[in-house]
Amino acid sequence: MSNKGDKTQREGHKLRKRLRRETGRAITDFQMIENGDRVMVCVSGGKDSFALLDILERLRQRAPVSFSLTAVHLDQHQPGFPVAQLRDYLTDTGIPFQIISEDTYSIVKRVIPEGRTMCSLCSRLRRGILYRFAREAGITRIALGHHRDDIVETLFLNLFYSGQLKAMPPKLLSNDGHNVVIRPLAYCSEADISRYAALQEFPVIPCNLCGSQAQLQRQTIKQMLSHWEKEHPGRIATIFRSLTRVAPSQLVDRSLFDFVALGASQPPAQWLPEGTGRATTATADDEMLDQAS
Repeated sequence: MSNKGDKTQREGHKLRKRLRRETGRAITDFQMIENGDRVMVCVSGGKDSFALLDILERLRQRAPVSFSLTAVHLDQHQPGFPVAQLRDYLTDTGIPFQIISEDTYSIVKRVIPEGRTMCSLCSRLRRGILYRFAREAGITRIALGHHRDDIVETLFLNLFYSGQLKAMPPKLLSNDGHNVVIRPLAYCSEADISRYAALQEFPVIPCNLCGSQAQLQRQTIKQMLSHWEKEHPGRIATIFRSLTRVAPSQLVDRSLFDFVALGASQPPAQWLPEGTGRATTATADDEMLDQAS
C-alpha cells in the first residue's frame, strides 16, 4: 500500500513539474507576460481555468518578472450555476478576484429562437463584458484556459466546417485593439490537466452544454481525435507540432507565398476571358461547339 502511495506521489510531483514547465515555456516563447503586467485570469469553474489560475499563481511566486493576478468570473445568471461555491473557492486561494454579474442568459434566450444556436451571441456578449472590465480595471493581459487539445480541435473545426486552415493562437490582440489575450496552457495536454484537476481537488463545476450545433461539432471532432490518439498514441502532439512548422510554399495561399514571381521572367498573362479573373457563363455558341465536338 505504501509503495503504491509513493508511486502516486511521485507521479503527481512529475505532473506538477511538467505542467509548470510547459506553461513557462509557452509564456517565454510568445512573451505572454512582461514585468509589471496585470493579468486577468478568466475563471469559468471548469478544470482548465482552475488549473490555469493555480499554475500561474505558483509560477508568479518564482517568476523572473513581477506581475499581478486577478481572477475574474462572469456570472451570466445561468439557472443552477453555483456561484457561491466558486466564490468560496476563490476566497480560499487568497488571489484577488472579481465576480461580474450580468444577465446575458435571459438576453440570449429572448433573442435567439428555440432550437437555434446560442453560441455566437452568448460569446459576443461575454467577450464584450470581459473586455470592458479589463479596460476599466487597467488589465494588460487576459489569460484564457485553452490548452493544446483545444487548439488542435479548433484547427479541424475550421478545416471541416469553415474551409479555413486556422486554429487558435497562443497570443492575440483583440478586435477592439485594446486587449492582449494569452493562452498560457497552449503546450499542455488535456489529459494532463484533467489529472492535475483531480490531484488538486478543484471544485470543478460541470458544464451544462446548450446542445447547440457548434458544440455538437466540437464533440464530433473531440471524439475523432480521441479515437486517433488511442489508435496512434502521440498523434495529437504531432498535429500540434505541425502548427509550429508551417511551410507556406507548400500550401496554396497566394497571400502567404509569391507563386506568381516564382521562376517568372515576364508579367503574368490573362488566361481567363476578358481578363476578369473569373470564368464567364457559357454562351449558346459555346454550347453548340461543345455538342459538335
